Amino acid sequence: MLDDVFNSFFKIEPMLSEVVQKALNDQINMEFRSSYSYLAMSSFCAIHNFPGCASWLQIQSEEENDHAMRLRAFLLDRNCPLVLQPIEAPSAKYTTIPEVFAAALQSEIAVSQSIDNLYELAHKEKAFAALVELQWFISEQVEEEKTVRDIAAKFEMLKDDPSGLIDLDGDLGARSAEEAAAN
Repeated sequence: MLDDVFNSFFKIEPMLSEVVQKALNDQINMEFRSSYSYLAMSSFCAIHNFPGCASWLQIQSEEENDHAMRLRAFLLDRNCPLVLQPIEAPSAKYTTIPEVFAAALQSEIAVSQSIDNLYELAHKEKAFAALVELQWFISEQVEEEKTVRDIAAKFEMLKDDPSGLIDLDGDLGARSAEEAAAN
């Protein structure tokens, strides 16, 4: 009843079309799913005594969560509802650490494609504020793909070299959450 009274005085319409709202909500789900996947990858690395990889992937999980929350804030700023969806359980069927980072790269590529599609839709729908917001995500994805591609390539070069794997694990463990947030 109170909502009816409030709405009768304040007719606040969403500032994005329904199709853009749905696409943004879907992207939020994808970002949360990516966060969840990175957390599973981190756990695999921790169990297999790669603490540096586990730390790097956990920080990445937090970053993906931040991306979802940034899109959430954008939706709410445009007076659009957040529609949370179920998050699929991530795959945990890794056998090697290089396989984990190859999967991470495929995930980043899929997220990039999704953001590109969302940008195209926002342009078509003339959702100009969304275009501005999505520019940040496009730049972020270029950086994230390159970073994960470089790590995956290093693991591929090292193959089964124990000392090289230990060194790379140490390098990845040097990443801090503050450093990730600054980039």
